[in-house]
Amino acid sequence: MVSEALQKRVNGEAEVNLQKQGEQHPCHSLNGRCGKSGSERKSVRSCPDDSCREDNTGVASYKDVPSSVDIDVQPDSLRKKTRKQREISFQDMCNNVDIFDDGDEDDEDDSDWEPLQKLREIVKWFCTNCTMANLDVAVHCDSCGEHKESAILKHGFFAPSFVQDSNLLKTELEMKRTDKAMVSQVSTSNSSTAIGFDERMLLHSEVEMKSHPHPERPDRLRAIAASLATAGIFPGRCYPIPAREITKEELEMVHSPENIQAVEVTSNVISCYFTPDTYANKHSAQAARLAAGLCADLASEIVSGRAKNGFALVRPPGHHAGVKQAMGFCLHNNAAVSALAAQAAGAKKVLIVDWDVHHGNGTQEIFEQNKSVLYISLHRHEFGRFYPGTGAADEVGTMGAEGYCVNVPWSQSGVGDNDYIFAFKQVVLPIELGVDAITIREAAADASANGVDGERTINSQLACHD
Repeated sequence: MVSEALQKRVNGEAEVNLQKQGEQHPCHSLNGRCGKSGSERKSVRSCPDDSCREDNTGVASYKDVPSSVDIDVQPDSLRKKTRKQREISFQDMCNNVDIFDDGDEDDEDDSDWEPLQKLREIVKWFCTNCTMANLDVAVHCDSCGEHKESAILKHGFFAPSFVQDSNLLKTELEMKRTDKAMVSQVSTSNSSTAIGFDERMLLHSEVEMKSHPHPERPDRLRAIAASLATAGIFPGRCYPIPAREITKEELEMVHSPENIQAVEVTSNVISCYFTPDTYANKHSAQAARLAAGLCADLASEIVSGRAKNGFALVRPPGHHAGVKQAMGFCLHNNAAVSALAAQAAGAKKVLIVDWDVHHGNGTQEIFEQNKSVLYISLHRHEFGRFYPGTGAADEVGTMGAEGYCVNVPWSQSGVGDNDYIFAFKQVVLPIELGVDAITIREAAADASANGVDGERTINSQLACHD
């Protein structure tokens, strides 16, 4: 044992081993149990282990030690810790994970010390714009800069960044109302821009309340609608198209019957999930039909010449929805439905430009063998490590449609205005100008500087530029 190496030779003859005598009793701080060997008891004192109420046997008293041995009288607590350290072997350390725990050997009274009896609740608020959590003491969102008491759902992106600016906002809104009155005198039939929107799409929401708001939520649409209304664009200078639910026959042109049925059955449940991040409630199926129907009719409106361009303010989104599955917040692929509706209205070729921060894997899957639809996507990719992992530069189409799929994958986060301007000038615009086709643009809030899903920092003015 280690203790045997601690023997001391006294006066060259006498050999004293205080620790060896401890072998006569099985009292160890490792197990806190005592035994007695009364036949060899020389002196009796309390066991040094406070958890043990018995007396130890075979422990020599100080008077039994020769006077030539230098004894350092230490406090009990230090003596116990020293003895414990000397009696621990390497094997003990390997076999006992709690040997260094002082346990009850600490003589200090800790009865009045109650650490973390009640964890202090961290008060926080979630940003209305980007949903990110912020400490209660923060006035502006640490992620997007939106004010804690944001009025974005009421006034859209024209809402002031500071509460103190509310008076200035009222003045601006009064001026805009005057402009609206002048615009309303002009018939909206003379407008060249159509907008598709229906408030029933706001009913699609996550039922289960979680620790963090879902990024794809009704407030996204509310903020955009409030922005258009505050600016006097819609209602005002643009005209609405009536809402229509897409038919099953139209959906079957892009989705499998099983996928369509899977979305439809959600009307009979309170809440369900296609994937951990793709939710549905009893209103989701109708909202998805309305979104797809509005996009299809908007495309037909433009191809027919009744509108020069249009904007579909719809949800749930669609570019992740593939032939056989709903995923990535998406139920039906709205862009795919629009492309086929445009062709049905007379368009020979369709160009889809997708600059959402994520790759539109569903849209690419649907058209990767179709030479009449050209798909261009600019997205964060990081060599396949960023969701959904598709959209590499060498994914160009298959089965005779090679070259009709163009991917511009970003290798890292933080892509900004200059990157997009360069990509559009060098890739997107040359292709678009060389193709006589109707253009469908797919975009989402996560592409802007205020979107946090993909850490892309596109200025709002650039994001709105056509």
